[in-house]
Amino acid sequence: MAIATNTTPDRVSFETSPATYHHWKLSFDGPIATLSMDVQENAGLSPDYKLKLNSYDLGVDIELADALQRIRFEHPEVRTVVVTSLKERIFCAGANIFMLRGSTHAWKVNFCKFTNETRLAMEDASENSGIKFLAALNGICAGGGYELALACDEIILVDDGNSAVSLPETPLLAVLPGTGGLTRVVDKRKVRRDLADVFGTVAEGVRGKRAVEWRLVDAVYPTSQFRERVAKRANELAAQSDRPSAGPGVPLGPLDPQVTENKVTYSAVTVEIERARRVATLTVAAPVGDQPVTPDAMLAAGDQYWPLRAFRELDDALLRMRLNEPLIGTVVVKTVGDGSAVLAVDETLLTHKEHWFVREIVHHMKRTLKRMDLTSRSFFALIEPGSCFVGSLFELALAADRSYMLDDPDQPNAIALSAMNGGPLPMSNGLTRLQTRFLGTPERVAEVLAEGEPFDAQAAMDAGLISFAPDELDWDDEVRLAVEGRAAFSPDALTGMEANLRFAGPETMETKIFGRLTAWQNWIFIRPNAVGEQGALTAYGTQKRPEFDFNRT
Repeated sequence: MAIATNTTPDRVSFETSPATYHHWKLSFDGPIATLSMDVQENAGLSPDYKLKLNSYDLGVDIELADALQRIRFEHPEVRTVVVTSLKERIFCAGANIFMLRGSTHAWKVNFCKFTNETRLAMEDASENSGIKFLAALNGICAGGGYELALACDEIILVDDGNSAVSLPETPLLAVLPGTGGLTRVVDKRKVRRDLADVFGTVAEGVRGKRAVEWRLVDAVYPTSQFRERVAKRANELAAQSDRPSAGPGVPLGPLDPQVTENKVTYSAVTVEIERARRVATLTVAAPVGDQPVTPDAMLAAGDQYWPLRAFRELDDALLRMRLNEPLIGTVVVKTVGDGSAVLAVDETLLTHKEHWFVREIVHHMKRTLKRMDLTSRSFFALIEPGSCFVGSLFELALAADRSYMLDDPDQPNAIALSAMNGGPLPMSNGLTRLQTRFLGTPERVAEVLAEGEPFDAQAAMDAGLISFAPDELDWDDEVRLAVEGRAAFSPDALTGMEANLRFAGPETMETKIFGRLTAWQNWIFIRPNAVGEQGALTAYGTQKRPEFDFNRT
């Protein structure tokens, strides 16, 4: 078998819709939605591999992420999602090995990162949106397939004498499960460490009664009872939800950005790329014109309602930079427009936070900001006259690695906080960005939130809300030197440094997953035992046997 040397596509679009899915079937029956995996072998993002046995690549996961978003926004009546397969005796074989073998290292990391974020979106929907997920494993479930099941609330496995769950990456490929498998096994499902150790080193996995006893699945049923039992449990889970009993939902239309070689333009977001400097400027615009103030008016505005539209665009822009612009290392973040309009939207969202649509918008904003936190780029926020770094948009400055605010008495320039900065938009560590910023002086959080007035540059510096406040004489040079200096550092060292600094405070399952991912992928996935000429990932699917360097490090 020929080994593809590079299976990484040049450009990836993250926009799709159910009508164009290749790999998933999405159906609805009252409060129950069914997401059925039916991966088409010849519809991968590259022609250099075939997606056999419901193995997946990034394209499969882009469709899954889209389906999850549509369930949350377009189908408020859905209370349980059954995740299953249309393949006979196969649930999912995990990430496609030949895709991984032929991908660049950066592609592997970003593929796993996006897949992690999609799994976490499922858990977020369970925790915050009243949507429970039931994995109905109708066949063999391996690697990333089991990691998908682990993201569900409950797992039911068919007991047919053959179907098993497994994480075979260590024995077969000399790598680790890349989307949180080991962490979820012990942290979420609370499998005993010794049993998890055995499970992680047995390529054939665990089946039947033992899988239940080891807490790897919640129940097993023979083929004759499987569908009936899945349907019964799905309805039991649906009865626990506070979701509406009926619609209407909000259709999510295409974003349709204008894309040129050096610019991506949406309605509220713009990305401009300076390739020679390896810098992008990301600008988010405040709402213009009257905004809805009641849930009915918000529903009428639909996906054009500013916070939903702007943060969908921001999310897409961040993903495009991750996958399509690997040489862009520094992102300058700007905002433009009327800050009072942003604060008014924040107030409306908080006033109606119990409404299902508002709840989904706020949680989407939260997940998008988390995407920024987890993006391996240096972010510098520039707060200038005409900016609107206020309320929910000030979270962009708090998420940045540094912030610079022009101090010029002749040009009014201010930032402001809202209640949106006080809790609704937490980071992966479970804290708000203000709490993370003031970890050493926690009393400062309440003080700055209670201020009630905008902060000019000196007040913002005194409050600890910004990094630097150059005056008009020093502004251009200081900002230029900071951006140019950043571009001169090793991108690998910066990725590690930023990941270490961004998540101070308590550890959560989410921070463990991403922290460990950053560490192991940037080490194990480039070690010769995995990807060298005699490595296990290189040898997989050939007649060769891997040869290991048995030195421990």
